[in-house]
Amino acid sequence: MSEQSVKQSQPLMDIRGLSVEYLVGDRRLRAVDNVSFTINKGETVGLAGESGCGKSTLAFALTKLQKPPALIVEGEVIFDGKDVLAFDEEELRRFRWKETSVVFQSAMNCLNPVISINQQICDVLRVHNPAMNRGELQDRARELLRIVGIHPDRLNQYPHQFSGGMRQRAVLAISLALKPQLIIMDEPTTALDVVVEREIMDQLSELKEQFGFSILLISHDLSLMGEITDRIAVMYAGKLVEIAPTEDVLFRPQHPYTKGLVNSFPDLLGEKKELTGIAGNPMNLFNPPAGCYFEERCPESTEQCKKSDPTLITLNSQHKAKCHLLS
Repeated sequence: MSEQSVKQSQPLMDIRGLSVEYLVGDRRLRAVDNVSFTINKGETVGLAGESGCGKSTLAFALTKLQKPPALIVEGEVIFDGKDVLAFDEEELRRFRWKETSVVFQSAMNCLNPVISINQQICDVLRVHNPAMNRGELQDRARELLRIVGIHPDRLNQYPHQFSGGMRQRAVLAISLALKPQLIIMDEPTTALDVVVEREIMDQLSELKEQFGFSILLISHDLSLMGEITDRIAVMYAGKLVEIAPTEDVLFRPQHPYTKGLVNSFPDLLGEKKELTGIAGNPMNLFNPPAGCYFEERCPESTEQCKKSDPTLITLNSQHKAKCHLLS
């Protein structure tokens, strides 16, 4: 096999045993615990789980954007054959936006309210392409607005002059400015109504087909992921508990936590059914149990679940889950 063929068969991003801790006084809280999965070229991977499970912490760690008291304690993030976690500041500056861009949670509030949309787009372009002249910057900024469905005449307006959906599109335009290979989106439709949410996700799917980038979509909304993702990874208390093709996660979930998440959403079609939800509260990460982290909330727990933490089991080539009941 040629070197080029090997490179094409490799995943775009390979997360290996990534762990992130928060230093709180003299204690350590492990928010991401030994997480491993891949994102392939042109693929959309969903990262699901309830609030506090470590999704956003993981997103920040993938581009080394975490700040104290967060600390990456182990693992690798391999992108195009290189470990992002070993990059120095100059390498990170080149990597961010150009190779991987991030649409942050509450992205509508990420825009600077006293700077025009034009300047905010051009700032990103200018830093990474200092040779671009003013005319080229303006042309690219106008092109980016067209791509996300905003008329270029709005270029010199300010964020407060945009609706919520338009601000979301403007942030998406900035993330596309340098044609990255991967876009990490953390709750990209938060605070948008369902109609605008659908428009944004449809447009995102079109842009992905047009430009061929990959997406890591972080959300607690499995129904949203069902419309756009190829695979879904499910996190609980910092651990990856299941990863599989989207259809398998939604219709054939194997981990009790994933089953609870799926049963928490009503079906739009078919007969009405009672939503069961997940009993109890997320565990205290300062006092992790010896056994399975989900044991106290799990309706299927056994004595073995109290004694030891299960390992991630490969059920088939594409489906993995972390549960004693599957071994």
